[in-house]
Amino acid sequence: MTEQAAETWDRDLDHLLTTIGHHFGRVEPRRRMRDYVRALLAPVARKNSWQLAEHVGHATPDGLQHLLSRARWNPDDVRDDLQTYVAEHLGRPDGILIIDDTGFLKKGTTSAGVQRQYSGTAGRTENCQIGVFAAYTSTVGRALVDRELYLPKSWTDDRDRCRAAKIPDQREFATKNTLAATIVRRALASPLPIAWVTADAAYGQDNRFRRMLETSGVGYVLAVPKSQFSLAGPRIDRAFEQAPDQAWERRSCGAGAKGQREYDWAAVQLRPVAEYDYQNGVLIRRRWALARRSLSRPDEIAYYLGYAPLDVAVDELVRVAGARWAIEECFQAAKNECGLDEYEVRRYVGWYRHITLAMLAHTFLAAISARAAEKGDPPVRMPWSSSSPWRKCGDSWQLTHPETSTPSPTR
Repeated sequence: MTEQAAETWDRDLDHLLTTIGHHFGRVEPRRRMRDYVRALLAPVARKNSWQLAEHVGHATPDGLQHLLSRARWNPDDVRDDLQTYVAEHLGRPDGILIIDDTGFLKKGTTSAGVQRQYSGTAGRTENCQIGVFAAYTSTVGRALVDRELYLPKSWTDDRDRCRAAKIPDQREFATKNTLAATIVRRALASPLPIAWVTADAAYGQDNRFRRMLETSGVGYVLAVPKSQFSLAGPRIDRAFEQAPDQAWERRSCGAGAKGQREYDWAAVQLRPVAEYDYQNGVLIRRRWALARRSLSRPDEIAYYLGYAPLDVAVDELVRVAGARWAIEECFQAAKNECGLDEYEVRRYVGWYRHITLAMLAHTFLAAISARAAEKGDPPVRMPWSSSSPWRKCGDSWQLTHPETSTPSPTR
């Protein structure tokens, strides 16, 4: 990165942090917030409070821990500004909102919402927290835009345990699907231009979730299990078993790391539902069932239900179905680059604060990458990136990528 590019990078980050700064009433938390986000973007070996504090020159992590636990600011206000920022930099009329959850492995029993439960991240049952997230993706980029912490009944049924973790008394049990519906409603009320919603089968099979989307007037392509009942018949897999060979067409659902992601797709229109698909007696929406068959393993077939305007073709439905993987890329980038999963907080408010600031850091990277791509510039490199880990600093040299980090003091 050139010196001019580094200055632009720094100026843009400063502008973003200034934009959200008014949510921090006093100068101390405002400065700590800026330090925290900059440290999340820095090449810190493990982004816990001790190492983040060391990176920004704090003698102890007390200030950053205070920012996450006791300082007076509302992470939902920052989330709202984050969504506005994403709308400005990544928003496109055909934007897609993606819903999914991810696990955060934890030890012990005191972290808010932790218990032994299935984690898709680990691929097995583990002691972990689960967060339900939304990502926004368009033709220019993708970023995480909302989050909710899932609280199992083992927590919400034990109010003393909830109070110890500073979980508000009004927070009651809600399924992941209920949290997802709340997130979608917020996103639709935000400045984000959303034409579509997509999610995996855990959410797509929920009839109430689909009805909420239909009532909101937004299109969707949602994965469903093969046993899903649909308007096509008793089970969606059996409906496609009867499809003739010519019904299957090879289509790409988007570019992947190894080129176009091609599958054989079949799509069938379903009969409309008068309550949701007509307006003033005129049909305005069409229902679809789709099947995606692997080229190398024809027995592997995934199924989807779609809901779209009349002029939408199958290729667009396939594109939306393929966009679901963007949230997995967001999770990976936010965890690897911005410490999304490296927090050391146990209380409810601390989780929301760290996760929101990590999302903000990731969103900034997504925005500057999108801008570089639109200009035809090379992929964005961090200001500290270089071909050599050595950097001149005054009369001495510094290692920008040390092989080992300074051991964190024990607490």
